[in-house]
Amino acid sequence: MISRIPIRLRLTLPFAVAMALVLAGMGLFVYVRVGSALLSSVDQNLRAQIGEMSGHVERGQSFADRDAAAAATIGQLVLPDGTVARSTPRGLARLIPPARERQVLGGRRLLWNDRIPGTDAEWRFLATPVRTSHGRAALVAAASLNNRDETLDRLSRELMLGGVLALLVTVVGGYLVAAAALRPVDEMRSRAASITPSTRGERLPVPPARDELARLAVTLNDMLARLETAFEHERRFVADASHELRTPLAMLRTELELALRRPRTNEELERALRSAAEETERLTQLAEDLLLIARSDQGRLPVRAGPADALDILHAVAERYAASAADRGRAVVVDDDVDASLQVDRTRLEQALGNLVANALTYGAGTVELALRIRDDDVEFHVLDEGKGFADEFIPRAFDRFSRADDARAAGGTGLGLAIVALIAEAHGGTAGLANRDGRGADVWVSLPRERARQDATLAPSL
Repeated sequence: MISRIPIRLRLTLPFAVAMALVLAGMGLFVYVRVGSALLSSVDQNLRAQIGEMSGHVERGQSFADRDAAAAATIGQLVLPDGTVARSTPRGLARLIPPARERQVLGGRRLLWNDRIPGTDAEWRFLATPVRTSHGRAALVAAASLNNRDETLDRLSRELMLGGVLALLVTVVGGYLVAAAALRPVDEMRSRAASITPSTRGERLPVPPARDELARLAVTLNDMLARLETAFEHERRFVADASHELRTPLAMLRTELELALRRPRTNEELERALRSAAEETERLTQLAEDLLLIARSDQGRLPVRAGPADALDILHAVAERYAASAADRGRAVVVDDDVDASLQVDRTRLEQALGNLVANALTYGAGTVELALRIRDDDVEFHVLDEGKGFADEFIPRAFDRFSRADDARAAGGTGLGLAIVALIAEAHGGTAGLANRDGRGADVWVSLPRERARQDATLAPSL
């Protein structure tokens, strides 16, 4: 229920409640203090009056007569036997109850509030012992509290009216302050509502104050930049994937249409089927590569680590591509000078090195050499060939997805091989790199930090 209330009201309501409590507390404090001050003033007047009356009684003088019981101050002298000896004005009923009279005759001075029969107002009474010719008696003086009550009633009305007005002003002010504080949020919301995938480069306004809202706007703008990059990457990925899938599908369709256009010999049908099988294999490999990249985009590529010997991995890769190299009149060799053991996902690492060897056989020349290099705590798996190397403009983007050199495009490459190598290296906590060998061919490598690769890969789940 509370979550449905606008945030301005949610900020204003607690402030209004707190302000109401403060105003009520202040009003009560003022009311009590003023009432106490007024009562103290009445008590002071009573003490002065009873002091004057006490002097008259002790000197045997009489009270000054009052004309009515409603006069501002009245007095009464009550003897020990309960007889009213003197009263101002005359004819008043006994003012002090017997219980209080006994306390006064015992030497105590008493103050209390009570009503006098025949009057509407409340009265303040002061009783004190006094000596007379009849012995100790009780002298009582009373003053009307009507003026005090009227003053307090007027004060309470003024406090209530002033409190309501003050509360209204503070609540409206608090609402306006909250609205002003949240205005940058409204501006950011309006701008965010207008941002679509087609409005590239749009960002939220950043408030000039260096406060939490400004930091929020900067954070959201950074997020928008990352999302824009991700969307652009997604669009480019889809476009490139569609382009790569279109070529083998078109060739496959062409082969099948040509095979069905007229009667073919068995040899022609076999060639058509072999060509279709090659395009199907290419489609399958491309689909697998795209699936691998899609999984990596959801997070770090999961690997399953286990103990492995580096030279064993190199020999396994060399043996796998030995026949393909022999068909091209080339060879794949392994440099046995260095060996190392580490924790890696052997299947993934062999896949990465296989991509490098396949690229060397397709685009390079001469013997393909697999070698190990130890640099501090890193183990580097190198694949070297004797071709012309990479074009200088291709090297910075070699590991980008669907990035291909001109000769790779001519050979029908997809541009995903090196990208997958980089993904597998990063999944092991390592890196991939390449360089030309001063006219002696290309050198592409995967560098894995043994300790970090062991820790990261051991914790990662399997695909």
